[in-house]
Amino acid sequence: MKRILIASAVALPLLSFTTSPSLWKLEGSHATLRFSITHLGINDVEGSFKTIDATITSESEDLSNATVSFTAEAKSINTGSEMRDGHLQGEDFFDVAKHPTITFKSTSFTKIGDGKYTVKGNLTMKGVTKPVVLTATARYGDHPMTKKRVAGVKVTGTIDRTQFGVGSGMAAATLGDNVEITANAEFLQQ
Repeated sequence: MKRILIASAVALPLLSFTTSPSLWKLEGSHATLRFSITHLGINDVEGSFKTIDATITSESEDLSNATVSFTAEAKSINTGSEMRDGHLQGEDFFDVAKHPTITFKSTSFTKIGDGKYTVKGNLTMKGVTKPVVLTATARYGDHPMTKKRVAGVKVTGTIDRTQFGVGSGMAAATLGDNVEITANAEFLQQ
């Protein structure tokens, strides 16, 4: 009994220094996921996904070593042209009937500078999962209305659409292989 009390007395202060992971939830009205791809080698066509969700879990004050989970509803694609959006939703591109979501799950979130991170993870589109490397920047503050901690995160990167079977029937002369991605989002600490 004496040993249990001594062990408890030693362990209790150690437990009080352990930090529990912080959950950061996407503030949807302040979030965008945009993309850009070259058409005919002369013009960049841009679009976005209207329906997205993401969460971040971090054990540190900043997002070092965070875990990120992201989902976009593929049928929410918006390029400003209903005809093009319908084509992109079809079998040639995203095949939203069979693959309704695009997901990303991080495998590492490494701080490389003040507010700058390298994010590695697995991106799944059209049923194909491939590793990707993205760059993130983050700024932090306190939300004036909710008084919660808020993080503004911008993620950028380039992916090869052909690796995912998206538009695989389109020649590079018609549609570039590389797609530039930019996501801007605010996350509220829970």
